[in-house]
Amino acid sequence: MALDRDLVLRSAAALLTRKSTATMDEVAKAAGISRATLHRHFAGRDALVRALEALGIAECEAALDTARLDDGPAGEAVRRLVRAIEPSAALLAFLYTENQLFEGEQQNQGWARMDERLTGLFRRGQQDGEFRIDLTPAWLTEALYGLLASGAWAVAEGRVASKDFTHMIVELLLGGARRTDAPRREES
Repeated sequence: MALDRDLVLRSAAALLTRKSTATMDEVAKAAGISRATLHRHFAGRDALVRALEALGIAECEAALDTARLDDGPAGEAVRRLVRAIEPSAALLAFLYTENQLFEGEQQNQGWARMDERLTGLFRRGQQDGEFRIDLTPAWLTEALYGLLASGAWAVAEGRVASKDFTHMIVELLLGGARRTDAPRREES
């Protein structure tokens, strides 16, 4: 019987998004396979995390496509994106904590592609006068990643209802990113 790699990855993702410190034994058990079988397909935790990274990037890039980032107002594109990425948010949150994915020459270029598309969206929102210009597009991109991860963790821990995921993230991000005519308060 052939191993269903996608099923193994999805089982691993489901477990690791709930328990990031899960052992390879626990991952194998969650996938319904032996540890030896898991190790034949993923030489160790790093190989498994790299495979999950590829899956997460593919899912996030698909969400970027689904969100039609170039259509309509930038704020509405952000709302569509958060809604589209919600099913992958827990995996993204797990990957966000795996520092080895963002260090050195082995960094997957998918992250740079996603960053480029997101910073382009925020730049467009600034150029159209929709978003504040004192926050860089790169910072708004990082803030979005952080909010997605925080939202996924809050939902997973039952502190927030999953039905509120998109609303919470979009309203907090855009509420802070929208340009207003009110004068800025000076810090004391």
